[in-house]
Amino acid sequence: MKIIDIRALEGPNIYSSKPVIRMLVDVGDLEDTATKDIEGFNRRLLEKLPGLASHHCCFDKPGGFLIRLEEGTYFPHVIEHVALELLNLLGQDVKFGRARWLEKTTYNIVFGYKGKFAALEAGKLAVRLVEALVQGKDVDLQKELSRIERYSAEKELGPSTAAIEQEARSRGIPVTRIGDGSLLILGYGAFQKRVEATITSETSCVAVDIACDKTLTKKMLSLAGIPVPEGTVVYTEEEAIRAAEELEYPVVVKPVDGNQGMGVSLNLKNAEEVAEAFRIASEYSPRVLVERYIRGRHYRLLVVGKRFVCAAERIPAHVVGDGVHSIRELIEKVNSDPMRGEKHEKPLTKIKIDPIVMRVLARQGYTLDTVPKRGEIVFLRENCNLSTGGTAVDVTDLVCPENKLLAERAAAMVGLDVAGIDITTEDISKPLVESGGAVIEVNAAPGIRMHLYPSAGEPRPAAKAIVDMLFPESPQRFPIVAVTGTNGKTTTVRMIASILSDYGFKVGMSCTDGVYIGGLRVKKGDCSGPESAKMVLLDPSVEAAVLEIARGGLIRGGLAYERADVGIITNITGDHLGQDGVRTLEDLIFVKSLVAEQVKPEGYAVLNADDITSVEVRKRVKSNVIFFSLQEDNLMLRKHLAEGGRGVYVKDGVIFFHEGEKILSLMKVTDIPAAMNGKAKHNVQNALAAAAAGWALGVPSEIIRKALSSFCCDEKINPGRLNIIDAGHIRIILDYGHNPAAVEATIATAKAMNAARIVGVIASPGDRMDEAIVKLGQVAGKGFQRIVIKEDEDLRGRKPGEVASLLMQGALSAGLKKEQIDVILKESEAIAFAVENAQEGDLIVIFYENYETAMKAIREALKRYKEKPAVARIV
Repeated sequence: MKIIDIRALEGPNIYSSKPVIRMLVDVGDLEDTATKDIEGFNRRLLEKLPGLASHHCCFDKPGGFLIRLEEGTYFPHVIEHVALELLNLLGQDVKFGRARWLEKTTYNIVFGYKGKFAALEAGKLAVRLVEALVQGKDVDLQKELSRIERYSAEKELGPSTAAIEQEARSRGIPVTRIGDGSLLILGYGAFQKRVEATITSETSCVAVDIACDKTLTKKMLSLAGIPVPEGTVVYTEEEAIRAAEELEYPVVVKPVDGNQGMGVSLNLKNAEEVAEAFRIASEYSPRVLVERYIRGRHYRLLVVGKRFVCAAERIPAHVVGDGVHSIRELIEKVNSDPMRGEKHEKPLTKIKIDPIVMRVLARQGYTLDTVPKRGEIVFLRENCNLSTGGTAVDVTDLVCPENKLLAERAAAMVGLDVAGIDITTEDISKPLVESGGAVIEVNAAPGIRMHLYPSAGEPRPAAKAIVDMLFPESPQRFPIVAVTGTNGKTTTVRMIASILSDYGFKVGMSCTDGVYIGGLRVKKGDCSGPESAKMVLLDPSVEAAVLEIARGGLIRGGLAYERADVGIITNITGDHLGQDGVRTLEDLIFVKSLVAEQVKPEGYAVLNADDITSVEVRKRVKSNVIFFSLQEDNLMLRKHLAEGGRGVYVKDGVIFFHEGEKILSLMKVTDIPAAMNGKAKHNVQNALAAAAAGWALGVPSEIIRKALSSFCCDEKINPGRLNIIDAGHIRIILDYGHNPAAVEATIATAKAMNAARIVGVIASPGDRMDEAIVKLGQVAGKGFQRIVIKEDEDLRGRKPGEVASLLMQGALSAGLKKEQIDVILKESEAIAFAVENAQEGDLIVIFYENYETAMKAIREALKRYKEKPAVARIV
């Protein structure tokens, strides 16, 4: 068995509204083999994963999967359940899974997940495990699960960042993780905020630099009269000892620019200890700080947005004796707590044995082999950071008002929006000026694990405070409009972008010819997938997004957003059937409907009432609906309006908005240049959909009217979509139509243009089914008086001439004669032939693959056409 592709679909997708893993697996020789056909397989599988016995499968009770195994199920189905059970063993409670045949021996296996990195590894392990069991081989499952746990712990968000993510999502703020670190983007476009750990997009770089320099921090605090321990910076052991003697013992030695308690030694009482501490600190920084030791308890006060939020007393790493086990064994016991991780991935961190631990024990007269008395607390470090194995107790309610204010002033002096103020004092409930305590450090990017998961006391909403600071009010509105369908998507997207741009938004747009930011194309190519949509959504200058959503992207990558404000389905016809497991029109409706389903409850799905397949989507929609139609008396539209819904339609050549008793005349169809005085009916439909989107977003009707009245199908505004080139004696239509419905719509427009003769230059993508290509040829054969057949440069798996032959077959079956058909496979040559041999009054309709290539060929051919005698042209 072989995994062809595996990926996480992190947004809504055609399989689930929640994240899933999608695997394409080639089962090879096992295609026609059932589980019961391999002796001992079921027994070996259940011995390895006994939890499979409780899986329901298609039965509404535990044990359903066992029944399927005994009956004999197929191996992709087994892989699905194995992946789910592995995730359950890894602590992810997931049940959703699907396994479906795709083509030949390849299957599409999908299953839900909670943690992406573990799930991807679980999918791979499921395939290896099933294959091994088929072959009678063994897999060390516990070893593999431990490996995945370690890998996942390194990759998944830690508790602090995860809490911020969850808090943002709970408010409907979209969250995007960048890379495998802790960088999060909260929100979209110009209204986004960024967080990395607890550093935010509001955090001052200067403030962080100050906080990272302990001596500079102390100087800033001293300016404000905030008590800090006296100290000096040294560079050698001798300087350190001399400084300690001048300050008088006990002292503290630590790196000037260290963090997380690394290299810090406390309560040093003689020159020997200072010398050793200097050597440890100098491993982290060439500049070492020697300070007077402040006696007392160690507290961390969190300040967010200039306001005190919470406080915790931090307790150094320690063990409690039981009179039986050694200190080493007690450390191992503490570290076995599932709440402790290697670094920051769990609420607590494991205790590491290092030279500092050895020194602290030695000062107490202990070694790792010492057996402490029952109930005796043995401290292993003097610093109390969670990152070195410490714990915390919430003391928020004990902090006196004076110390709260002092913490706020300390954060303000350094300039941090999120700050951890370390205070040492005997009693945090008394002002520092009375207790003799001091501010030891001001920390940028303070960890908030201690506040979220204190070992004792009440958890505090530290993450909430950070999100509150970043979004003091409800997040500003960022309109998202998503457009899908078979035909008309790109023009509709461009019309909507024009409407929103005229309304004052800086619009980001993704479509089949690129990504546009504020009207400037920043990426070229087919950009109708989720990655291009994400590019728009995350651009920090964008204020509204209009996204073209293609079928392929929906299947392979899902949606790049959670919910849109408007989801449009222009129409659905049988294009792309036979691809990616989409075999029927019903399958295609299911795929496309995702765009209408994932609309905010208060948003609008915009559906084509003239297209019966689009109407079918209505059943799946949970938001409001706007139907649009070319006919006022469309039955679905009338029923919807009678129920109080919204409708956009044409009556007597005028576009109307209709809701309840309110009817608004928007504009005449003849005022829309793209509609060509109503001749281009498909563009009238596109304009109706665009107008509906504007209405749904609350854009004033005069803005919608203005935008549509200036929208032309030319090379600048709508390149490659019904572009008309008037060359005097002949005219040319350039369009991207590549399926029967699109070609038919363009032919209908061409016939309304009163041409002497209509010539078509046609092609079809090679990945369409044979009957679809033949059908396109038939449509062309009925609509054109002459045809030039070409082929796309990208044959999509076809042999040269194969697509042309099918198109010829269709055109001939429609009644066109062989002498009316020319086959010139190369696009530029086919265009040149059609143009150079045009007769006066001809309208040449060119369906292109590459826009730039086609335009260049047209310009060059027109130049030669004007130079060529009319008698030399083919009739």
